[in-house]
Amino acid sequence: MAKKTSSNPAGECKFFVKSSVKEFKNAILWHLERSLARSSVRATPRDWWLATALAVRDEIIGRFISTMSRQYDSNAKRVYYLSLEYLMGRLTEDTLTNSGLLDVARGALKELDLDFDAIMKSEVDMGLGNGGLGRLAACFQDSLATLDYPAVGYGILYEFGLFTQSFDGGRQIESPDNWLKFGSPWDIVRPEYTVKVGIGGRVEGTMSSTGDWSPHWIPAGELLGVPWDVPVVGYGAGTVNFLRLWESRATNELDLNAFNNGGYTQAVHQKAMSETISKVLYPNDKTENGKILRLMQQYFFVTCSLQDIIRRFKKLNGNNWDVFAEKVAIQLNDTHPAIAIPELMRLFVDVEGLGWDRSWEICTHVFAYTNHTLLPEALEKWAVPFFEKLLPRHLQIIYEINARWLRHVESIYGADSDKIAHLSIIEEGSPKMVRMAYLSVVGSHSVNGVAALHSQLLKESVLRDFYQITPEKFNNKTNGITPRRWLKTANEGLADLITQTLKSDTWPKNLDELKDLEKFADDFDFQKKYMKIKRDNKVRLAKIVKDLCGVELDPDAIFDVQIKRLHEYKRQHLNLLYILTLYRRLLHNPDADISPRAFIFGAKAAPGYDLAKNIIWAINTVANVINNDPRIKGKLKVAFIPNYNVSLAMDIIPAADVSEQISTAGKEASGTGTMTLALNGAITIGTLDGANVEILEEVGQDNIFIFGLNVDDVQKLKAEGYNPRNWYDANPNLKAVLDWLVSDYFMPGNTSAFEPLRKSLLDWGDQFMVCADYQSYCDAQDELGEAYKDKARWAKMAILNTARMSKFSSDRTIEEYAQDIWHLEKLPPRAK
Repeated sequence: MAKKTSSNPAGECKFFVKSSVKEFKNAILWHLERSLARSSVRATPRDWWLATALAVRDEIIGRFISTMSRQYDSNAKRVYYLSLEYLMGRLTEDTLTNSGLLDVARGALKELDLDFDAIMKSEVDMGLGNGGLGRLAACFQDSLATLDYPAVGYGILYEFGLFTQSFDGGRQIESPDNWLKFGSPWDIVRPEYTVKVGIGGRVEGTMSSTGDWSPHWIPAGELLGVPWDVPVVGYGAGTVNFLRLWESRATNELDLNAFNNGGYTQAVHQKAMSETISKVLYPNDKTENGKILRLMQQYFFVTCSLQDIIRRFKKLNGNNWDVFAEKVAIQLNDTHPAIAIPELMRLFVDVEGLGWDRSWEICTHVFAYTNHTLLPEALEKWAVPFFEKLLPRHLQIIYEINARWLRHVESIYGADSDKIAHLSIIEEGSPKMVRMAYLSVVGSHSVNGVAALHSQLLKESVLRDFYQITPEKFNNKTNGITPRRWLKTANEGLADLITQTLKSDTWPKNLDELKDLEKFADDFDFQKKYMKIKRDNKVRLAKIVKDLCGVELDPDAIFDVQIKRLHEYKRQHLNLLYILTLYRRLLHNPDADISPRAFIFGAKAAPGYDLAKNIIWAINTVANVINNDPRIKGKLKVAFIPNYNVSLAMDIIPAADVSEQISTAGKEASGTGTMTLALNGAITIGTLDGANVEILEEVGQDNIFIFGLNVDDVQKLKAEGYNPRNWYDANPNLKAVLDWLVSDYFMPGNTSAFEPLRKSLLDWGDQFMVCADYQSYCDAQDELGEAYKDKARWAKMAILNTARMSKFSSDRTIEEYAQDIWHLEKLPPRAK
């Protein structure tokens, strides 16, 4: 294999010549034998994948070292992205794509008589994230490296992911997602950068040499944060940044005295408790212990990351704190890392000896906050007693931040007790609560939403009073997705067609080039090629559905896809109501002239979210009845794919004809799923919510199906007093399907099975207005079905969706963050 060098004496990076197929094959064989101690005769598919991953890792490590060298030599400003989750999926194929070695690896494995796709599927998804928040963080890391921005992502190395989902009688069953059981070739441990983390204890006051009171935190316990680095390869591999993930460990592995005296459980108790912090993604917070663990997770990864940032800063700049904000930008991805604000204040004031005012000035120039939700229940609050128990010094700092902030509020509004209470970081009550979103706003110089509508609603509702005081902080950064993962890697057939048609291979890094596809939207030959690729993808997905669900799908049916976290506001149950409506229509007239439909779901419900789990059960139960009913002649099928994850998304999205984005208007912050689906030629059916508004602007109203209430309609209806039973009584079809759901038709002998779902709509307020949007949704679905019959029209719509998605590249989003918020400069590879 060709050798790499990090930098020559002049500081210029010399990149190696790409490996040939023969060299890469030899590297795979070398790692198979030397790293894994396996012969090619006895090697399993997993062995071959590991050997391939190690071979490509060899190729990128030189570029990683070169990147770190030039960033260090330049003392460059970095952005540090703090996120509690990163939904990375599998890394090997993505890394091969970005490093330009995909064809080489395919050729090497072919020469070894191995199936590339089968080998790649031996890799398990990294269990580091759950939904859109984590997927966005992963896309951002890809774009930061692709655009040559110095960046480090920080998170937690969870031993277990959210959970592995299966179904038993249609019900969701959760089992551990032990993705790290056999290790990962992508994690590189950095024990030399281990940090200590305090827990609990008390705060004592001491007097300084100048006679000033100085608080001193004395933790009750201590644990270690051990960093593991995952290389993040930019497209073209000119820059290789890294994601640093923290693993919690005990300061003492074993209490030897207790062990020798027979106290085996006691001997490993401290180790087990310390390691619990990085054990699982999102522990169930329905219990007090779960809440405490979750808060401790947030503090753990934040303090580890901040200590690491300060260490790196001091190595190059000493104690010149005047330039800290010139070298460091920290982005808080939602409120999970909000505790970073008081923690950085503690490190500055208590550890580095800086005064409060100076420390606060630095903090507010360093931190920026991204809000990801308008749902009040998703805006984190932590009970003050939890802080008293776990982080007593931080509680003092939060109270001081709040006191100074409220003095500022008083200077504007006077002694308006309602206004002061409303703007306080501390929510009065029993117990008192710390409002983490408010802390994030007060401690940051920038506050952004993630879609134009979302950002506007933040200013008008959730954070209105903060916006009125500091309007200059607020801005919008519409989310984006990386086209490298979500088109070039996920949909190779379409990617190759685009490259051939545009006679360009630079579009994955310059997505604006896709606009040139518009001229081919009416071209019959291009439509034929485009739709053949779509059908081939549907054939592949149909096989996966057959293997996982036992359901046979017709590739010529409309593949109608809803893949996202299961939540009432995302309204999978509205989709279910239309399925029931269509099923009922077919039972009355099996020969009805409708386009055959295949409804495909993928979603996990949080373990403690009972109603969401009831919705899953209902969809699976209805699906079982529909799929086995010969009367409807196969015109309607429903499949709920278990354990939805990134890898399954890469199979589903290229095959989708229709993208379901049907959240209640004003509830979805953005929706990156709609971007990936539209980029791959799926037509959106959706409300005017989140990014749908901007997608409508880009693709045009003829290439999207919009239905339902808009934000103003929702607010007006609520103000008038929304009563879902009025809609139920007035709509015979809605009444029929809701009553049908709780009859004994779908669950003989158990008419109460889906009563929670029905009651949520009729008796518990229908807070997400499913009943109000039902008829409009049905009408849009029927219109969509008619449009599909016109093959030329549908092909044109799909092509134009692909061609007009350039705005939604995460590269564009990151450029806006870098210029408007972080003031970050690119640091590309030096010329040869």
